[in-house]
Amino acid sequence: MSEQAPPGPVATTPEDKDGAKRTSFGPAIRDAILEGNSVTVTLLAIVTAIVIGGLLNAFTNTTVLSAWGNLFSDPGHAFASAWDTAIGAYVALFEGSVFNPHTVAELFQQASFSTAIHDGFLGAVFGPISETCVQATPLLLAGLAVALPYQAGMFNIGGQSQFIGGAIMAAWLGYAVNLPFFVHVVVCVIGGFVGGAALGWLAGEIKARTGAHEVIVTIMLNYVMQYFLAYLLSSPSLMQAPGGSSSITSAIASDAHLPLIAGTHLRINVGFLIALACAFGVWWLLNRTTTGFEIRSVGANAKASRVAGMNVERNWALVMAIGGGLAGLAASTVILGTDFTLNPQSYGTYGIDAITVALLGLGRPGGVVAAGLLFGALHAGSPGMQTATGTPVQIVQVIQALIVLFVAAPPLVRATFRLRAARARGVSTSMSKGWNA
Repeated sequence: MSEQAPPGPVATTPEDKDGAKRTSFGPAIRDAILEGNSVTVTLLAIVTAIVIGGLLNAFTNTTVLSAWGNLFSDPGHAFASAWDTAIGAYVALFEGSVFNPHTVAELFQQASFSTAIHDGFLGAVFGPISETCVQATPLLLAGLAVALPYQAGMFNIGGQSQFIGGAIMAAWLGYAVNLPFFVHVVVCVIGGFVGGAALGWLAGEIKARTGAHEVIVTIMLNYVMQYFLAYLLSSPSLMQAPGGSSSITSAIASDAHLPLIAGTHLRINVGFLIALACAFGVWWLLNRTTTGFEIRSVGANAKASRVAGMNVERNWALVMAIGGGLAGLAASTVILGTDFTLNPQSYGTYGIDAITVALLGLGRPGGVVAAGLLFGALHAGSPGMQTATGTPVQIVQVIQALIVLFVAAPPLVRATFRLRAARARGVSTSMSKGWNA
């Protein structure tokens, strides 16, 4: 009876190894596409929202509806009209937010490069992307103001109050204080951060000392600051511009304006660089510091963090103060960079948009930057879209709402596109229990 050789390593040829690599690489790509992970869900949510927005735009257009009334007699015209309306709106949106090929053609028709700069043709080429950056700047900072506290398990919906606090400080320092050039704008920016941080710290400290939920506290602070601003702007002895009856402050001194970074033909200013620097700073804080580790640990499990010796209450107050400061910086970029006055409409909807941007960015600094630029492009391109095609600006708001709807409901996206549930990889973060769950 013959003995069998003990099992040993099987010899493989280079061809076998290459084949194994090929057979493993293909399924890896396929799984990455078919799995309903956060990146896949976000991209599909954006695409789905754009498609639905295009359909709504097409079939609320009177010309399209008239063409579809003759569908059976002239089906080609009906479909072409719907397609042209939907695509034309997005083309106009792109031209108003990224670049317009017609302005590029006009640039190359100029006699010289210096002539193109002097006559504003070069500015016209970069005008759309500049406007996108301008619109995205406060959205980036306000989105970070929501995303950072969430890493500690806190939901900061007080962006409006913190924005107003920063706006009051930046505006008052901008028109009421005389300082040398450069020093003035730096002081105003720091003042905006401090004004927002004070409101954020107050909400965090109340939670830390009393256990009051930050959602309730920040909602109430939103109303407090809204009416407080109205009060300040209603009296000439406070912040109302002297000699007038309108609820508006005096103009910000020119020394306090944020410097332009691409010439006088473009509105992009140093505020955009500040926003990018803050996004990098938040990433570095969360991923490269002991404080960031504590913040993420508190967000994952506050009780376990307390047992491990971490000061949970201190981290709550800290992240809310930093988040509020970021919202205050958002206000300073608006007051010192584009508006140059403060009025009851200055805070707009930045507090609500901040939640949307943070949601779409999955609470991560890089994602917040991408989401802020996307929403900035939508805001920058919507007026041109309305002018070129007659599309209501509200369609952009519909698209934003649809994006949030699909991103906030991953099971809906997975069911729509028949995606598998994403497999867990590595250590889950605090975001896994919240927005992208």
